[in-house]
Amino acid sequence: MIVVDTSVWVDSIGSRGTDTRETLTSLLDADEVALALPVRLELTAGLARKERGPFLRALSGLPILVPTEDTWRLIESWVGPACDKGHHFAISDLLIAGLTHEIGGLVWSLDEDFARLEKLGYVHRY
Repeated sequence: MIVVDTSVWVDSIGSRGTDTRETLTSLLDADEVALALPVRLELTAGLARKERGPFLRALSGLPILVPTEDTWRLIESWVGPACDKGHHFAISDLLIAGLTHEIGGLVWSLDEDFARLEKLGYVHRY
């Protein structure tokens, strides 16, 4: 299962994201995409009111990954060691990585923070 980050969704909508859009469409058609709740919230926040309903309906068939107490404990266990190595991450990125880690999936992101999270062994990228 591939957890698609906000950066990929946004790129796939943009005019330069043709390759991204084609790959994302293929993954969606193959039922290989999961949506982390933080990503859904970020996407929703960036939409105009009239776009929100249709977009959310389009995403409604995707499995939604929701953080649990275990997710919060997992990412909390990552923060200290990451900081000790000079890494600091946004909570949303940690949540996406944690949710991906919990399902044994891959995260697809254009955000280099996920490359650093991968180097720390917290997540694997697509």
